[in-house]
Amino acid sequence: MPAKPQPETAGALPDDAARIMAKAALFAPPPARLADGRRDLVGLTREELAAEVAAIGEAPFRAKQIWHWIYHQGETDFARMTTMAKPMRDKLAENFVVGRPETVVAQTSTDETRKFLFRFRDGQEAETVYIPDPEGDRGAVCLSSQVGCTLSCSFCHTGTQRLMRNLGVTEIVGQFMAARDSYGEWPSPKGETPRLLSTIVLMGMGEPLYNYDNVARAMRIVMDGEGIALSRRRITLSTSGVVPMMDRAGTELGVNLAVSLHAVRDELRDELVPLNRKYPIAELIAACRRYPAASNARRITFEYVMLKGINDSEADARLLVELIAGLPAKVNLIPFNPWPGSAYETSTPAAIRRFASIVMDAGYAAPVRTPRGQDILAACGQLKTETVLARGGRA
Repeated sequence: MPAKPQPETAGALPDDAARIMAKAALFAPPPARLADGRRDLVGLTREELAAEVAAIGEAPFRAKQIWHWIYHQGETDFARMTTMAKPMRDKLAENFVVGRPETVVAQTSTDETRKFLFRFRDGQEAETVYIPDPEGDRGAVCLSSQVGCTLSCSFCHTGTQRLMRNLGVTEIVGQFMAARDSYGEWPSPKGETPRLLSTIVLMGMGEPLYNYDNVARAMRIVMDGEGIALSRRRITLSTSGVVPMMDRAGTELGVNLAVSLHAVRDELRDELVPLNRKYPIAELIAACRRYPAASNARRITFEYVMLKGINDSEADARLLVELIAGLPAKVNLIPFNPWPGSAYETSTPAAIRRFASIVMDAGYAAPVRTPRGQDILAACGQLKTETVLARGGRA
């Protein structure tokens, strides 16, 4: 059985959280403002929006109308915000914009997965993927939280691109809104109305918990009931194991948690997920047990990429079952998605079946994820901004 975390380890975590936040500030996004001085209203809190409106001499209650137009109607043109008088709309247009990231490329896979390459105002780029559910009119939007990644997981294509900066609230929310534009899903569906873009998974480029403030602010906007109105049950945050920030996310956001585990022995996980050297498996599993949003109805998802001859043995499966014993959990088994230059191979179907059987026999769901969007490099672990090379960046 895994060792229990020592009390002094837990006591050190607040200091680690402060260090993480300080480092995040070094990779802060640029201000959400155009060269002509106009402020992008996407990404402002309700209070910030009211303050901006008041600053141009208008009543703060106008912010509620603008919020509705931005997040419920999806409107980007002030001239079409017809619940306000024309002089008001003209003043808004003089001072503000309701922006979107620029869509540089939008590719649609043979399985209907769609990948977007978005460019932001400073020229940096990130990728976003929409994954439709093959069995219904719904699907997941996989959002990026950083330009590049700092984790360098050895099996992940995204990890080969160095971290450039964090994405801002405007840019994180903007990815989802631009994807909605692409599917014409405005105004925001209400109640039981089917949503094509029904869930958000923070599983794109970057580690969300290394950009916690911007991610948290963005998700609060997404969850606001008078706008996009996705419930916390429809949002999943994926982390490679930033233990101090897991505690904070669970308390403050309460969204679903997915953990990129990929190995059950520290010596192997140190290699596959170098973050493990800072927060080893015992600490990671302890944080999962503390996660306040976890329940039998909202299980923690453990992501486990299947690498041939590396982490796919029956012994690994049995140790995985021991690690998560007693947790409300499921295990997503992910056949490795090859990418150019990778040193790994996909586990054989027989090895994956044996592994899944051991996990399921212990009472845990262990679905094998069907790779999606492989023909456009949109599958798990494949996101990477190819234009980095064209700009002379490091691959």
